[in-house]
Amino acid sequence: MMVDVVRPAVTGYADRFSVAPGEPIEFKISCAEPGEFTAEVVRLRNGDTNPAGPGFREEVVPTPATGRYPGRKQEIRTGSAVIVDDAGGLALTAAGAVHVLAQPTTPALDGQTLLSRWDSAIGTGWWLGLTDGGRLTLRLGDGSTVHETVTQQPLQAWTWYSIIASWHEGATQLTADPTLTSVNSLWSPAIGIVTSTDGTGSGAPAAALAAAPTVLAACWDGAAGMICGHYNGKLDTPTILDGPPDDAARAALARGERPASGLLARWEFSAEIGPAGVAADRCADVGPHSWHGRCHNQPYRGMTGWNWTGEEENYRHAPEQYGALHFCADALEDARWDTDVTLVVPDDLPSGVYALRVTLGGHVDHIPFWVLPPRGTATSRVLLLFPTASYLAYANDHIVPEVPVAQSILGHTSVMAAADLNLLEHPEFGLSTYDHHADGTGVAHSSRLRPIVTMRPGFRHTTGSLWQFPADLHLVDWLMGIGVEFDVATDEDLEREGTELLGRYQVVITGTHPEYYSTRMLDAWETYLARGGRAMYMGGNGFYWVTSYHPDKPYLIEVRKGEAGCRAWQARPGELHMTFTPERGGIWRNRGRAPQKLFGVGFATEGMDRSSAYVPLTDFAHPQASFITDGLDDTTLIGDHGLVGGGAAGHECDRYDLALGTPAHALLLATSAGRHSDNYPLVAEDIFFPFDGMGGTDSFQVRADIVYFTTAGGGAVFSTGSIAWAGSLAHNDYDNDISRLTRNVLTRFADPEPIEPMPLGA
Repeated sequence: MMVDVVRPAVTGYADRFSVAPGEPIEFKISCAEPGEFTAEVVRLRNGDTNPAGPGFREEVVPTPATGRYPGRKQEIRTGSAVIVDDAGGLALTAAGAVHVLAQPTTPALDGQTLLSRWDSAIGTGWWLGLTDGGRLTLRLGDGSTVHETVTQQPLQAWTWYSIIASWHEGATQLTADPTLTSVNSLWSPAIGIVTSTDGTGSGAPAAALAAAPTVLAACWDGAAGMICGHYNGKLDTPTILDGPPDDAARAALARGERPASGLLARWEFSAEIGPAGVAADRCADVGPHSWHGRCHNQPYRGMTGWNWTGEEENYRHAPEQYGALHFCADALEDARWDTDVTLVVPDDLPSGVYALRVTLGGHVDHIPFWVLPPRGTATSRVLLLFPTASYLAYANDHIVPEVPVAQSILGHTSVMAAADLNLLEHPEFGLSTYDHHADGTGVAHSSRLRPIVTMRPGFRHTTGSLWQFPADLHLVDWLMGIGVEFDVATDEDLEREGTELLGRYQVVITGTHPEYYSTRMLDAWETYLARGGRAMYMGGNGFYWVTSYHPDKPYLIEVRKGEAGCRAWQARPGELHMTFTPERGGIWRNRGRAPQKLFGVGFATEGMDRSSAYVPLTDFAHPQASFITDGLDDTTLIGDHGLVGGGAAGHECDRYDLALGTPAHALLLATSAGRHSDNYPLVAEDIFFPFDGMGGTDSFQVRADIVYFTTAGGGAVFSTGSIAWAGSLAHNDYDNDISRLTRNVLTRFADPEPIEPMPLGA
């Protein structure tokens, strides 16, 4: 039976996640239908619509932003490229030549541009790209005639070619010669199935001067005033000459060398590689005119080039082998919408989680933002730290509908709502780091400057439960429900301020799933705990993937996944090092910083069928845990209830593990070992050889553990080891074992009185 699902008609995003009193925040809104939309600020408390819980909770906050605004539709243009303002110097009318080393990844897709100075609206200039199932094509246009030269054979995917296109007095020539080595392409040169291809033509018109920039990996649409014709694949060292090269110059170009004469422009993408990485948007032109390019929609840098030998995997150590940019037609860095609503945060607005609620007809959207305390201050002893880097990692994910094994991972049938269908119908909203680009490569960048459908109160993930931001509102609801005052901050704030931010607070509470963490963020936690700070790790699978923030664009993160961890994709050989920072990607455990070393527990398993309860262990009665277990005497089961899978231990779980760095004096208070189904498997990094018995009914390592220990300087850590924990807090109007235990910890941790240190062997 077909069901007509009404799609949302209004959406938007803010120019920042967090804002302090007295500062402005801008909201960009797009309406699919004509009319006026209403905007008002609401304070968010609970985003779970499950009728078994407290229900959706928000409170309207009067602000100057309240009002009616004219609606308009704003478009998003995806696709990465490099744009060059050459002041007309690369028009190349009667004669010219283009050389590029290229590795197309989807050559059969028609209309992909390699290099151009071309106005597609009126057919003027020159264009080099792929048409007709992957054949290399040169177009020359004078505004009335477009002449095409096409190679005889199509190019092959994931194969490096040395490509030359030239024209002179109406004669044209194209060649594409494979440059395969043992490591740089999909196939070995020994197989012999990739061959050279060429094409010639005559009678081509002189290319008219196009009112367009030179564009690498795309072309210009003068009528629409935007780039189009995007390319999927790599380009290395694009070079433009003032005429056809002679045989010596052709040979030099094929060897990756600078030609001896005729050079107009040559972009060496490796020129920006330095000790701090390669985050620059500039693409250096090393030719005589310095017509430098600028990156658009963040193409991937630090990528293996045509001459990569496989001997060095760090681009900083062999920059000459990392001269490629990888372009994707569906890449998105910034939606670039115009501002519709601006709010200057009132001085008396308390720190908390808010949203701009926009309404168009019967359609409503919430655009979340976080109000900080006044800059450099704290207004509470308690900080609730929201894992916004993880929100970005999962932003607009298509995990369930587009990953074939998703329902097997879930252990149940997924349910899709209108928001999910809307997301599928609008791929221009961008991808998550759990998705793949159109050419099959993993998505390594994620931005907050776009509508993030998954980061909304009330959003239920296709896993069937709450995930990330909506799940973290369970913590907000609980804190407000038991009357605890607290400040809020985001990962982006932690990345910017480091230990100074955490150090203002007696206790810092994490979100339910702080999975993606940068070096600076981890360092801040380590310093904070060493100085006597107190941490409540309220989730599971935290502090897992190495993550980098762009040094100049705080809205953008990078993740390179590979070789270990439960991962949706794996970085290609030689491309595991990130470029926003000069770090090796992957999981923190493989960088010597397993989560157990700071928080006592680390990722052990994930399962989405049902959550479980914890069983108290001997340490539950330890004298130094008495403040935690107060009021829970004779308890035999903890958390056999909850809004996330029916229990407090589930979804993704972390375990105590001395071999991975859990402090030897840590108390193991309770565990869910033996209480999970075989839909909870052991994590990939723990499996050296696959064999039967790795599920929840057999493996003792598949579990969630509750851990407590003290740190240097009077600090302490309490960890729940479970994403589902927060979903159990509101049960019975906050009067339950999980709520009591958590409140006991929070009350003691918020008290400045020093905590008695636990000696080794306690």
